[in-house]
Amino acid sequence: MELRQGVGHESPWNPALLAVLLACLLSLLLFLPLAAGADQELRVALRRIDAEGVHASLGSLSLRDSPEGLVILPDLQDLPPGEHGFHLHALGDCGPGDAEEGPVAGLSAGGHWDPDGSGHHLGPDGNGHRGDLSRLVVAADGSARLPVRAPRLRVGDLAGKALIVHAGGDTYSDTPPLGGGGARIACAVVPG
Repeated sequence: MELRQGVGHESPWNPALLAVLLACLLSLLLFLPLAAGADQELRVALRRIDAEGVHASLGSLSLRDSPEGLVILPDLQDLPPGEHGFHLHALGDCGPGDAEEGPVAGLSAGGHWDPDGSGHHLGPDGNGHRGDLSRLVVAADGSARLPVRAPRLRVGDLAGKALIVHAGGDTYSDTPPLGGGGARIACAVVPG
């Protein structure tokens, strides 16, 4: 096949059209990663809760996706020192709920998020509730700044749910029930 240039044998590619297509492609390559990352980081306020309702802010939680799953970066103060059970609860409501013994702090958030129906509390690395997070560690001065991890979650999983801090620690097992975290003392609703 012989290629000849001249009249009647022009390239089908218009140089102006090529320039526009190239500019569009470059724009997509530059802005697509920014748009994809926009919903992978979120900041929510954590508030003190009790049987009477939702109260003052204790600080914030930055929620970020990472190659190892969800990472929660707390910037908190005025919490009781020590380790605390920390879980993703099924409903985005921090208000009290009614139980036989009367109003209970944060009960409107429902139970631990368990979309797979495992019925077990096995910690962040187990195959139980996906709402099981690593413990929240609070320093002697009441601040919490150490990252919390959830390898089986992404930021998008949290939409419309609540993050709850419990008064006690967490055994990452079903004994005592739900890891022994006890009363709900703080809560953050993740917008959905």
